[in-house]
Amino acid sequence: MDGQDDVRPPTQQLSEEECWKRIEAAPFGRIAVFAAGEVDIFPINHMVDRDGPDAPALVFRTAAGTKLLELTIHSHIAFEVDGYTDADAFSVVVKGEARQLERQSEIEHAETLGVHPWAPEEKDRWVRIQPTEVRGREFQR
Repeated sequence: MDGQDDVRPPTQQLSEEECWKRIEAAPFGRIAVFAAGEVDIFPINHMVDRDGPDAPALVFRTAAGTKLLELTIHSHIAFEVDGYTDADAFSVVVKGEARQLERQSEIEHAETLGVHPWAPEEKDRWVRIQPTEVRGREFQR
């Protein structure tokens, strides 16, 4: 900075509903999981489920592998989306419990949400994140 006071408004906290709107509008997010003494971060394509029994919740598809294994060992995760324009920027973090969907009725419901993974590998497993905390903030750039 050049010594002048920053004249931008202070960072604003987003309401929970505004956080969900930002999550819904984001094309992808990131989950952070902990297993074997390490924290890993994975990009995911997701959808918000506003109609399920514990709505709102996050749903994504994955394949068998590290991400799914880590989620079964330590189900407490963090999910994040962010974005910016020329005028402002935001970040939303969801903390919650992840679980693989196993009941056919849950899988059928998840399939109606329109989750389409970008990666070419088959993503035949469904995961639901039940939030315990949703928070976000935005500020002018």
